[in-house]
Amino acid sequence: MIQYFLYKIGMWIAFILPVKLSYPLASFVALLQYRFSHKDRKAVINNLKVILGTEDNKVVEPMAKEVFINFSKYLVDFFRFSLVDKNNIEKFVKIEGRENIEEAFKNGKGIIAVTAHIGNWELAGIVTAILGYPVTAVALSHKDKRVNDLFVRQRESKGLTVVPLGVALRKCYVALKKNEVIGLVGDRDFTQGGIDMEFLGKTVKIPKGPAMFSSKLGAPIVMAFAIRQPDDSYRLIYKKPIYYKDTGNPEEDIKAITKKFTVEIEAQIKLYPQQWFMFREFWADDANKVDIL
Repeated sequence: MIQYFLYKIGMWIAFILPVKLSYPLASFVALLQYRFSHKDRKAVINNLKVILGTEDNKVVEPMAKEVFINFSKYLVDFFRFSLVDKNNIEKFVKIEGRENIEEAFKNGKGIIAVTAHIGNWELAGIVTAILGYPVTAVALSHKDKRVNDLFVRQRESKGLTVVPLGVALRKCYVALKKNEVIGLVGDRDFTQGGIDMEFLGKTVKIPKGPAMFSSKLGAPIVMAFAIRQPDDSYRLIYKKPIYYKDTGNPEEDIKAITKKFTVEIEAQIKLYPQQWFMFREFWADDANKVDIL
């Protein structure tokens, strides 16, 4: 219950205050969270140790604080989505690689847009929809219905169609058949049916959904990342399409295309580790247990 009211208060503050005041206030709350949430702090620090390849807390801890601060800014931006529209989008986001989306559409089989919990993945979907591309985004439902409804309203206010994980399969197939975009997150497997893949030097399960949709329907995968810049604007990058190659060995083909998009996610995390919002120990056995967002 308290989480819902905290989100509502946060949304109200983020909406009425200018960004130059909202960001410092959110950053202050983030540092309190860093100080008092032992579990989250430990998870972020241990993840960063793997990414950075060091056990030196003097290196890791300042970056861990940046993760918390950047996440708080992400929430401010998420709460302010109603202010973003087609007329002012260039003030917030620099778009690169739009030609890659256009190229992928020529295939006529839809697009599987894959992103990760880095930068502002929500914004990537919102901007894609604002640009005029129909987007069906798969989202994990929050256990508190009021929080879930709040988040869905924010996403759908800009034209996204949001479908919960449990009913996503059929609706994603329908969207791809209509030559539309489906949005998936590729750095966390919630189905317990993922593919074992080396990720940042350690083996972890990566979702097989993108590869399965691509193999069944021939839809290309386009990686999309919205990365925060030093001036707090965003750079939205659409990568070149990744096409499924049928060699007659489905199991290996699915692994191959999964590896391709996994490498893209790894590269972004290595470049921007302070923007990877993974508040679980990523390589732990229970990392994908679904109990909160």
